[in-house]
Amino acid sequence: MFRPNVIVYPPALVICSGQVTAGVLRGERSRFQLFGDTMNTAARMEQSGERNRIQLSQASADLLKDAGLSKWITPRSGKIFVKGKGDMQTYWLRRKKARNPKGYEMKNSMEAVAESDETHEESDSMAEEAGLAFDFHTADQGMTKMERLVEWNVEVLGSLLQQIIASRGGVANDINALSSAEKSIGREGGTVLDEFTPIIPLKRFEVEDLRCRRRPSSIDIGDEARSQLRRYLSEIAGMYQENPFHNFQHASHVTASVKKLLTRIVKVEERNGLAVSSACERLDNDETNLVDLARHGYGITSDPLTQFAVVFSAIIHDVDHPGVPNAQLVKEKTRNAEYYKKSVAEQNSVEIAWDMLMSDEYSALRACIYQTESDLRRFRQLVVNTVMATDIVDKELQALRKNRWEAAFSNASPANAENEDDRKATIVIEHLIQASDVAHTMQHWHLYKEWNERFFMECYGAYKAGRADSDPSVSWYEGEIGFFDFYVIPLAKKLDRCGVFGVSSDEYLNYAEANRDEWVREGKALVKEYVAKYDRGGSNKDGKME
Repeated sequence: MFRPNVIVYPPALVICSGQVTAGVLRGERSRFQLFGDTMNTAARMEQSGERNRIQLSQASADLLKDAGLSKWITPRSGKIFVKGKGDMQTYWLRRKKARNPKGYEMKNSMEAVAESDETHEESDSMAEEAGLAFDFHTADQGMTKMERLVEWNVEVLGSLLQQIIASRGGVANDINALSSAEKSIGREGGTVLDEFTPIIPLKRFEVEDLRCRRRPSSIDIGDEARSQLRRYLSEIAGMYQENPFHNFQHASHVTASVKKLLTRIVKVEERNGLAVSSACERLDNDETNLVDLARHGYGITSDPLTQFAVVFSAIIHDVDHPGVPNAQLVKEKTRNAEYYKKSVAEQNSVEIAWDMLMSDEYSALRACIYQTESDLRRFRQLVVNTVMATDIVDKELQALRKNRWEAAFSNASPANAENEDDRKATIVIEHLIQASDVAHTMQHWHLYKEWNERFFMECYGAYKAGRADSDPSVSWYEGEIGFFDFYVIPLAKKLDRCGVFGVSSDEYLNYAEANRDEWVREGKALVKEYVAKYDRGGSNKDGKME
C-alpha cells in the first residue's frame, strides 16, 4: 500500500543510473531533491514506458550485468527516442510473480473496491463542481486514491495550460533566456509575505486579441510537459503530511471550488468565451460580446495565466502543513516560525512548491506557463497573494483586507480609476480562494459534516499530543456557530457584492445558512460522536490514503 508521502507515480517506472546533484528543499520535513542529466533522462524515458513495467537505461543494465544479474533484464525489441539523447537502447526488468499469503489478494481486492466506490463518488462530485469531463469510473482501477486525485488535478491544470498557450498563439518555446530571472525571483531578500502587494497589474487583452485567439482544444501541450506536470503534482501530493484535514484531498477539494467559481466568473451572457473551443467563431461577428468578455470579471476573465495561477495556488496552498495553527508553531519556536514570524505555514508552502517548480526537470512545464519575464513575475505575484490570503487567523492581515475591500467596493468614486479594475480583481481572487478554502461550509450538509469531523480530529489530536492549550471538544459547538456568523456567511455575502459570480454567490450563501441551522440542531450530538470515534481510533483520526 502506498502512502501519500511514498508515492511512485506514474506506474510506468524507470531506473536510470548516473551522477546527480542534490539540493535540500526547506520545510518541516526537509528532504533532498535530485537534479541533473540523469534525472532528466529518466524523466524523458518515462514517456516511452509502459504501465506496471520497469524500464532501465543502458547504464543501469550494465551495472546489473557486471553484478552477474543479466538474467534479471531483457532488452526492448527496438530503440526508443529520448529528447537530447537520440535513439537509446533500454531494457525491461523481468517480471516475477510474487507469492502472497492465502487470502491476501482477495482481501486487498475487496478493500480496493470499497475504497474505489468511495473515491469515485467524491471525485465525480469534484469533477462536476469544477466543470470537468473526467470520468473517474473509467480510470485505471489499479490506481490508488491518491493517484486518482493526482490525475484529476493533471486534467484541471492541463486544460488551463491549453488556454494559456492558445492565448499566445500556440507558442511554447524553451525559456533558457529566463534562467537568470527564475533563479533570482523570490530571492531578492525578505520573506514571501514581504512580496505581497495590494494591487496586481493583470494583463489586458484587446478585442482583436480575443478574436484571433486559437482554440484551446486544438492545443497539445506535449508529452514531455504533461509528464512533468504529472510528476510535479505527484511530488506535491507527497509533500502533504498525513493530517486528517490539511491534506492533499483537502487541496483537491479547494481546487474544485476555485475552478467552479472561475468558470462562473468567465460566463458572459451564459457563454464561456474561454472554455468553449468554438468561442472565437461564435463571437467573431459580435463586437459587443467580445468587449464584454475582455472586460468582464475585472480582467480575470480574459487572462488564462491568472486563472492557472489561482488554481495552482489552491493545489499547493497547504503543502507540508504540520496540522497545527501558526500560533502554535510560533509558540513552539519551530525553525520556520523563527524565520517567517507570521503566516508560517502559508509562506513555507509557497517556498517549497516554488523551489520544486523552478528545478531543471520541470523546464517544459514552465515553458507552457510563461514565455516572458513579465509573465513569470506576474505568475509569482499571483501565487504569493493567493496563498497568503488563506491565512484568515492573523488579525492584522484581516484588518488590511477589510480596509482594502471597503476601498474597492464602496460606493465612493475611486481616487485612481486607472488601476481600479486591478484592485478589484486582486481582492476578488483573495475572496475566491478564501471561500474555496472553507467550501465545505457552503456545500451539501453531508460534505460539511465530513470535513468538519476531519478538522475536529486534527485539532483534537493536536490537543491530545500536547500541541494545543485548550480542549477543542469543549468549545467546538459554539465555535462553529461563531465561525458561520462572523466569517462564513459574511464571506458568502461578499461573493455576491463582487458582482461577478452570478448564481454561485446565492448558492454558497444558501448552503452556509442551511448548514448553520442544521449545526445548531445537530452539532452538540455530533461533537460527542467525534470524541467517541477518536477515542476508539476512528477512520478520520489520520489523513492516510491507500
